[in-house]
Amino acid sequence: MKDGEYANGEHILRAKINMASPNINMRDPALFRIITDTPHPETGTQWKIYPMYDFSHPISDAVEGITHSLCSLEFEDHRPLYDWTLEKLIGKGLIEEERSRRGNGNGVPRQIEFSRLNLKYTVLSKRKLIHLVKYNYVNGWSDPRMPTLSGIRRRGVPPAALKLFNERNGISKADSNIDVGVLEDCTREVMDKMSPRAFCIINPLKVTITNWEDENLLEDFVVPRHPKEDGMGERIIPFGMNLYIEREDLFDTEGPEGKANGGKVPIGFKRLIPGDMVLDH
Repeated sequence: MKDGEYANGEHILRAKINMASPNINMRDPALFRIITDTPHPETGTQWKIYPMYDFSHPISDAVEGITHSLCSLEFEDHRPLYDWTLEKLIGKGLIEEERSRRGNGNGVPRQIEFSRLNLKYTVLSKRKLIHLVKYNYVNGWSDPRMPTLSGIRRRGVPPAALKLFNERNGISKADSNIDVGVLEDCTREVMDKMSPRAFCIINPLKVTITNWEDENLLEDFVVPRHPKEDGMGERIIPFGMNLYIEREDLFDTEGPEGKANGGKVPIGFKRLIPGDMVLDH
C-alpha cells in the first residue's frame, strides 16, 4: 500500500479490536486507506496512503503536546478508539512518552465532548458553506454575508462582542439552538460603549425659522459625543435659520397623510405640527 502497488481504494488497513463490541468504532476501525487519484495540497503525490481521522487525531494530539482535545458531541462514540490508540502507541517508540505527559493526571491527551454552538436560522456546516464559495455565490469565506469569524468581523462585529457571546452561552453537554438575537444583543451592548453618537438625516425636509434675526448668524451647541462616556469628548452642532429635519418628524395635517386621517394628529405624536408650539422639554 505504501509503495503504491495497489490502485486507489483497492485495499484498506483496519485494526481488529473486538468484533463483539457494542460500539461499532471499536470493532475493526479503518486506519489507512489508499488515495492515488487526488494530489495532496502540500505534498502532491508523494504519499499513496493516508491515515483516517480517528487514527491520526490522537497521535497528532500527543505529538503536538495537546492535553485536552475539545470535540462536539458526535465524537463521543469515537472517544474509546481515541484512548485505545494512545494506549497502544505511547511507549512503543512511535510517540515520545514524555511529550504526551503534559497538564492532565493520566499523562495522555484527553478528549472531551461538548455541544456545538448552533445558531437558529444559520447554516454553520463548512461542508455546506463551501458550496457558496466554490460556485461564487459569495466573495470568499470572509464575505460579510458568511457566518464565519472573518465574515462577521467584516460586518463590523468587534472581538469583544464575540467573547461576550461565548461567555453568556457557556458550555453545555445538551444540544441547543441559540437565537441569533443573542449575538446581536452582545454586539449592541459592546458597541454602545465604544461608538460615538452622531445624527444622520435619511429623508431630509428643510425648515426655515422665519423670526431668526440674521440668516448668516449661526449659534454653536456643544454636545457630548457619547451620553455615558465623557472620555469621548464633545462635538459642535451649528444652529441657524435653515435647518434640516427628518421628514417623518413633521405631521402635515393638510398633506396626504393628514387628509387620510381626517386632519387629526395621530394619538401620541410628539413631533412638529404646523401651527403648534415647539416645547423645550
